[in-house]
Amino acid sequence: MLQDTEILTAASQLEVAAASKVPCDPVRAFIGETSQDKAYAVQKLITKSRILQGAEPIGKKIGLTSVKVQEQLGVDQPDFGVLFNDMELKNGGELSISETMQPKAEAEIAFVLKKGLLSKNPSLKEIEDAIDYAVAAIEVVGSRIANWDIKITDTIADNASASHFVLGDVKRKLSEIDVIGCEMQLFQNDQLVSQGSGAACLGSPLIAVQWLAKKMVEMESPLKAGDIILSGALGPMVNVVVGDSLLATVEGLGGVSINFTE
Repeated sequence: MLQDTEILTAASQLEVAAASKVPCDPVRAFIGETSQDKAYAVQKLITKSRILQGAEPIGKKIGLTSVKVQEQLGVDQPDFGVLFNDMELKNGGELSISETMQPKAEAEIAFVLKKGLLSKNPSLKEIEDAIDYAVAAIEVVGSRIANWDIKITDTIADNASASHFVLGDVKRKLSEIDVIGCEMQLFQNDQLVSQGSGAACLGSPLIAVQWLAKKMVEMESPLKAGDIILSGALGPMVNVVVGDSLLATVEGLGGVSINFTE
């Protein structure tokens, strides 16, 4: 019962922070620094609440796909969060900073599935066969935790620090692109601020999706046809403020952009 109380308290604190747009103290004070099971239980509670309020889950985001960031948080694997329909933005559109919390942005490859992934240990071939197409994406991350003072349990509980995302308009089959070697460039107000390649995401964005597919089967919530998967950053994330314009290009997938307003 004590564990249930801790999970409920952590979820409530994060929900109040999200609603008020006032960041809260780290929730590891309630669920500890290492129990990912407790952290995902908090995330699941908040997800249920969001669904009850009318939000529709449309996919997943994979976080911590950089080995360097994993080392900073003391973990050896990625994490995931839920994407909801009200997080998706129009390519070239606007996002009010007031709708975000401590926003940062990163560029990545997104995949859309054409069939579910039900295997407990899917091969990369199964992953490839399940993907309909890839697009360039910008993910806006945000934290309900004050000053981004996070450990692994804080970010997992906080829906993997998800905020918003934008998908590009150029859809490509996997056979048409090099998901490992493709070059990414992220421009902020026409200045190059981040760059990398597909290899920066766990060696391949497909390995990240493979991890996610396995994890979701373990959690009895397998990936399904139509899901959007944000596979993880291809380069360092950047801070964003009012007035910023971001443009990300991914080789073979064209560009994707977003403008930040008051």
